[in-house]
Amino acid sequence: MRVALFVTCVNDALYPRTGIAVVRLLERLGVDVDFPAGQSCCGQPQYNTGYRRETEPLLRRTATAFAGHEYVVTPSGSCAAMICEHYPRIGRKAAAEGRGGELAEAAAALAPRVYELTEFLVDVLGVTDVGAYFPHTVTYHPSCHGLRGLGLGDRPRRLLAAVRGLRLVELPGAEECCGFGGTFAVKNPDVSTAMGADKIASAAATGAEVLCGADNSCLAHLDGLLRRADVPPGAAPRTAPRTLHLAEILAATEEEGPLP
Repeated sequence: MRVALFVTCVNDALYPRTGIAVVRLLERLGVDVDFPAGQSCCGQPQYNTGYRRETEPLLRRTATAFAGHEYVVTPSGSCAAMICEHYPRIGRKAAAEGRGGELAEAAAALAPRVYELTEFLVDVLGVTDVGAYFPHTVTYHPSCHGLRGLGLGDRPRRLLAAVRGLRLVELPGAEECCGFGGTFAVKNPDVSTAMGADKIASAAATGAEVLCGADNSCLAHLDGLLRRADVPPGAAPRTAPRTLHLAEILAATEEEGPLP
């Protein structure tokens, strides 16, 4: 089986280890991975800010980049939801405005072939045990787009539960938003920070070594708050988990270890 990796601009620019982890993981499972060089941002920041027409060229570019690939896999529920949910809406709106059906056709052709990583592993490859080994205590934060937009359900947890050596602990208030929300965090920084503070307090209370997620955008928000958490003068630093994308956990094996 051959798939195309949609690495996303956030991962490409800030978290390249996640993309490397996805390739390592998929190749270990017998999947050949292509990386179409024409890919770029999916347009979510523009769309979320109200610039629908400015998103249209990115829809065209993304559809062209992944034309001909039966499966497009991405380690981002946020970007997968943008393509699967919002691209068809953008296309229909353009057609309703009398600007032709090109965008609607491009979106309709692409969206059914796009899979978030855990969705692809469980639903397409039919695996939950991917041969991973990660001897740490982990708690999992389900990002809103994956949880509510894509309906990933327990797929990520099933994958984590099958990792040898991993102890999975429940995150209190797991389904509450972390407060990032893409441009929401820029427009509403105080609210975003307060929501994130609640999430990292819940994560720290679990005693987990690792706060895991399937969207590096949300993890970036939480990691920033963890690094800047106030510690009273003279007090010992709090024991707080480090953040890590789920793909990096699933890519780790006893033989190869985690990514360097």
